[in-house]
Amino acid sequence: MAMMLAIGPYRFPNNLALAPMAGVTDRPFRILCKQLGAGLAVSEMVASNPALRNSRKSRLRRDHDGEVAPRIIQIAGAEPAWMAEAARYNVAQGAQIIDINMGCPAKKVCNRAAGSALLSDPALVRDILQATVESVAVPVTLKFRSGPSADCRNAVEIAELAESCGIAGLALHGRTRADAYRGHAEYDTIRAVKQAVSIPVLANGDIDSPEKALGVLEHTGADGLMIGRAAQGRPWLFREIAHYLDTGEELAAPTMEEIAEIMLGHLRALHAFYGETQGVRVARKHIGWYLADQPDGATARRQLVRMEGAREQLDGVSAYFRERGHARCAA
Repeated sequence: MAMMLAIGPYRFPNNLALAPMAGVTDRPFRILCKQLGAGLAVSEMVASNPALRNSRKSRLRRDHDGEVAPRIIQIAGAEPAWMAEAARYNVAQGAQIIDINMGCPAKKVCNRAAGSALLSDPALVRDILQATVESVAVPVTLKFRSGPSADCRNAVEIAELAESCGIAGLALHGRTRADAYRGHAEYDTIRAVKQAVSIPVLANGDIDSPEKALGVLEHTGADGLMIGRAAQGRPWLFREIAHYLDTGEELAAPTMEEIAEIMLGHLRALHAFYGETQGVRVARKHIGWYLADQPDGATARRQLVRMEGAREQLDGVSAYFRERGHARCAA
């Protein structure tokens, strides 16, 4: 069931997507997840506000050098004209698919009436979608939630509106804006959306194992899956899910040697991408995720997050694995 997925003219190797996550899905992590089985990966959210366009953060979030095409850039904002201009600008910079963020529940986004806050205003949603789709010749997709709150799950309305505006694909998180990330994702709304539209629909929310992935696909009828937080510290989850969907069999878990190799390669890529000072800081959260379920992981994390230099950080991670009998691990 790890089927091919198509959005516009693009065909992806499978139907497993890495969800856009601010501060997480930078170029090093996107490349890593694609290497480990993700069929597609969406950039971190880029603000549509022109005043923020040339900030270092925005430039890094638009950086897709060396990444397997197509390049998918997510934009966010509440002004239709700004969103249209942001789409044009990012396409001119190399974006091949534009994704619109109407799923983020973060207060700093919603307080600006962007992200999932937009779901409370379908008329504004229509204006944004129409303006963005009409501004570019590339496919435009939409990431959204099931509604503003549990008593207003309007995802079917938004999905039908999106299809009528020319949106090429949908990714739906089975939580409302009010839910944030609390509780459990529900999939009935995703199933209803899939039945209501003819464009591709990706199911998102709490997909953290191969068995859960199959269950969500079967329940929703979705065309694919979008995985976010479960891939933090477990980027190999994509290949495990793909293997299970293809064969019905569980793939062997990565060895500690392989985890060390993946982790060290990821840290080196972060140091190179951001520069040593920022790269070491960004790497700290990834170290915490990688070690969360490992022996003495919490203790090791407390030691490693205090390290200031790239070499010290890499040597510390290597030492952690060597001390547990994995002598081949080297920075």
